[in-house]
Amino acid sequence: MLEFAQVSKSFWTGTQRKVILDRVSFRVELGHSMGILAPNGTGKTTLINMMAGLEKPDEGRISRSCRISFPLGFMGGVVNRHTAMENSRYIARLYGLDPDYVEAFCRWLCGLEEYFDMPVGTYSQGMRQRFTFALMLALDFDIYLIDEGMPNATDAEFNRKAGEILRERLEKATVIIVSHQPATLERFARSAAVLRDGQLHMFDTLEEAKALYDYQTQG
Repeated sequence: MLEFAQVSKSFWTGTQRKVILDRVSFRVELGHSMGILAPNGTGKTTLINMMAGLEKPDEGRISRSCRISFPLGFMGGVVNRHTAMENSRYIARLYGLDPDYVEAFCRWLCGLEEYFDMPVGTYSQGMRQRFTFALMLALDFDIYLIDEGMPNATDAEFNRKAGEILRERLEKATVIIVSHQPATLERFARSAAVLRDGQLHMFDTLEEAKALYDYQTQG
């Protein structure tokens, strides 16, 4: 379970205070994947980083009673000067997994071929996304955090394989996906929420959330 209790978060932009969350409370139970619709600039990445424990709230409490992934695309645990091979084996040891398995899994899924043995810092953005997403899928979590859905990679084979694996994981895991595009949420979540003006408006169905989101973004 992941629970936010009266959580507040804001930033000083230099001219004004930008409120991300204002005394927000909600709970995500295992087995109930959730989508969050949020227009650009409202704090999508900050919210998902707080879920992962990468950022702390200003006020309130965040409780985690399960294994929660790092966000898709998060590079905080990846060292740019090391190769994908070295990074995958290092992360495997951190999580107590077999380095040989994690390396082999990432090599197969990424399809980076000889680049897998080159420093991650030399990768294009798409290559980095493919590697970090493969690394996330190689690990075992109860809740997977996804910011903006699948990587914007041009490699159709990677997208196909990664999508199949993620769907398999959903049979026993939960996904929290945050996006500004309702269509991105449809593949992974039935219930949804809308982040707007520091509040998280919860709905039982994605259709209800889309109705509010469309009204607010078009208004």
